[in-house]
Amino acid sequence: MSEVANTRCGFIAVLGAPNAGKSTLINHLVGAKVSIVTHKVQTTRIRIMGIAIREKTQLVFIDTPGIFAPRRRLDRAMVDAAWRGAAEADRIMLVVDAKRGVDQDTQRIVDGLKKTQRKAFLILNKIDLIKRDELLALAAKLNETGLFEETFMVSALKGDGVSDIMDKLVGLLPPGPWMFPEDQLSDLPQRLMAAEVTREYLFLQTHQEVPYATTVETDSWEEFKDGSVKINQTIYVQRDSQKSIILGKRGVKVKEIGASARQDLMEIFGRNVHLFIHVKVRDKWMDDQSRYSAWGLNFNA
Repeated sequence: MSEVANTRCGFIAVLGAPNAGKSTLINHLVGAKVSIVTHKVQTTRIRIMGIAIREKTQLVFIDTPGIFAPRRRLDRAMVDAAWRGAAEADRIMLVVDAKRGVDQDTQRIVDGLKKTQRKAFLILNKIDLIKRDELLALAAKLNETGLFEETFMVSALKGDGVSDIMDKLVGLLPPGPWMFPEDQLSDLPQRLMAAEVTREYLFLQTHQEVPYATTVETDSWEEFKDGSVKINQTIYVQRDSQKSIILGKRGVKVKEIGASARQDLMEIFGRNVHLFIHVKVRDKWMDDQSRYSAWGLNFNA
C-alpha cells in the first residue's frame, strides 16, 4: 500500500454486452495486456482487475464478463460476476458497441442499472465504424435514460479518446491509500494468466461451439535458475470430437495454439517460457464446483 500523501484509489467496473470492447479498452487504460481479447463473444469469463496509475491516483479497472441472457450454469455465473463487480465498484462504465447500438444485451444492462439506481459513464466504442449523425443520435437516445453522468466517444482498438476517460476519473475517485503495489498491473495470478492466454488462442483458432466447450488449466509451474519457466497445461473439452479438432491432424492445431500462447507469455512475463499442452475429455467440467471457486465465480448463481 502506498504511503504517498494525498493519494486516491478507486475501483471502476466496466460493464457491457459481449464483444463490446471492454477488454480492449482496459488494456489501453492500463497500458499493458491484462485481459485476453478475441473477436468472439463471451471471451471474458472471470473478473480481472487491471491497475493503472495517473499522478497520485491508482485506478483499478474491473473487467467483467459480458452481460447476456444466460442459458448454462457457467453463463449464469459469468453474468453474476459482472453485476457483483458493479455493486462493489466506486464507479461504473458502460461500454456500448456504437455500430451495434442498443441491442437486447445492452438494453438488459440499462434496465439493470435503473434497478440499482447507479449512475455510470457511457463509453461509446468503435466510433470509427459509424457515421457521426448516427453516433450523436445513439448518444442522445442513451442519455435520455438519465443514467449517465458523462459520455465518451472512443475507439478502444486505436486508443482514440481513451485518455479523456482517465483524466475525468482521476478527480472523482475517493481519497485513500493505494491498494496494490506501484508496479502491479493485474490481480490475476501468473498461473491463471497463463491459462487465460492459451484459452485466448483456443478462441482465435477454433470455431462454432468448440471454444465455448473448452477450458484451460495450468497443472504445474516450474522455475529454473536461468530465469525460464516450464508450464504444463491441460485443455479440457466435453467430447472426443472436440478433442480431435483441437489436436488437429498429427497434432498440428494444438502446436499452433501452443506456439502462439508461448510467444505471448514470453512478452507478458519477460522471460523464456517452455509450454506443454495436453488435451483431455471431461464432459462435465462446467459442473465442477472447484473450478468456479478458482475463477472467483459463484457456482450457485
